[in-house]
Amino acid sequence: MTRKFFGTDGIRGTTNAEPMTAQTALRVGMAAGAHFLRGDHRHRVVIGKDTRLSGYMMESAMVAGFTSVGMDVVLLGPMPTPAVAMLTRSMRADLGVMISASHNPFADNGIKLFGPDGYKLSDDTERAIEKRMEQEPKLAKSAAIGRARRIDDARGRYVQFAKDTFPEQLRLDGLKIVVDCANGAAYHVAPDTLWELGAEVIPLGVEPDGLNINDGCGSTHPELLRETVVASGADIGLALDGDADRLLVADEKGQLVDGDQLMALIALGLHRRGELKGGAVVATVMSNLGLERTLDQAGLKLVRTQVGDRYVLEEMRKSGCNVGGEQSGHIILADHATTGDGLVAGLQVLAALVEAKAPASELLRQFEPLPQLLKNVRFGTGSEPLEADSVRKRIAAAEAELEGKGRLLIRKSGTEPLIRVMAEGDDPALVERVVDDICEAVQAAA
Repeated sequence: MTRKFFGTDGIRGTTNAEPMTAQTALRVGMAAGAHFLRGDHRHRVVIGKDTRLSGYMMESAMVAGFTSVGMDVVLLGPMPTPAVAMLTRSMRADLGVMISASHNPFADNGIKLFGPDGYKLSDDTERAIEKRMEQEPKLAKSAAIGRARRIDDARGRYVQFAKDTFPEQLRLDGLKIVVDCANGAAYHVAPDTLWELGAEVIPLGVEPDGLNINDGCGSTHPELLRETVVASGADIGLALDGDADRLLVADEKGQLVDGDQLMALIALGLHRRGELKGGAVVATVMSNLGLERTLDQAGLKLVRTQVGDRYVLEEMRKSGCNVGGEQSGHIILADHATTGDGLVAGLQVLAALVEAKAPASELLRQFEPLPQLLKNVRFGTGSEPLEADSVRKRIAAAEAELEGKGRLLIRKSGTEPLIRVMAEGDDPALVERVVDDICEAVQAAA
């Protein structure tokens, strides 16, 4: 059965339009609550959100849904996605909910669900919840309706959790750090954590008004971070996205460092200390070939998955790896968290910076990325350009040209009518020619 509501990362869309309406949120609450009513204990769900205006509406609707089927609700208020995952486990809850559309603009919102173990739900569980959404819910009897309460110390609990991932013998004294919280969920906890560890903190994106999340700030718009790092003479800059599960870094020169470089830094450090598990790093097909070659030189493997942090995590759990992520900045450190955590990943980078006693520009450049080019080709409804013989022949020819010198990735977008054509290799001219040739063939067949 295909899923009607759930995509690769929960349910997401424009608010007050299906599926992101209060009515759907109510139904999700009823269905998910009923699905996790197991045993005779008092059942509990933890709900966090980011700073979007629509968060109030979605939160209220989900509270009504959960309590109507007999589940108690604990409200966290604005909190990072990884904090919700952590607190779901810590509070022995049966279910966790994060109301957020991550790096999307304020008009969008989303619903992410976590099981009692703090991990995102499997495809099968999401299908089961969708099936319940189509059925008449079994409402609790009047005396068994759930209760809702808000906990005031959720921020402090997460700050302490994040600090506990930082080496106990280290401090951030003497470091000037710019942190851009994207006017999102980490606008309090990220600056507080860094300050408590001794850093001089320059906060950006910490004045959410419900409409300005990810607006010209955060990991999707790092220009302000880069400018502020240079202008203030900071040692490093950290940029989070709206729900703080993604991290980008700027060195003291304002140069951006992506997730591939961060994974290399963290993984190689763990490897030197004998703490890297699985002998590999898990990343997606989009990660640069330079990362793969660097790991290979250290006797390590790069295991690739399809795009999406949930697929990275699935492979990490399967292969026993403790480091994985995406080029976009989702970094999953399984020793600490069950999902991507931008702040925790940032703390590991800062720990390496303190220990190295070197400028960020030297430390964070773990490898020279190979030239990589990605272009998108839009195609019409009902068209399948990748099935055309002309396209297949052009792809085969490109693969032959790149063999031993690079790689080619062609994939259909899961959210838009686009064919994504990506190539990378040692010769930038060859990379550009190969991508252009394939795009031309796809366009002609579309």
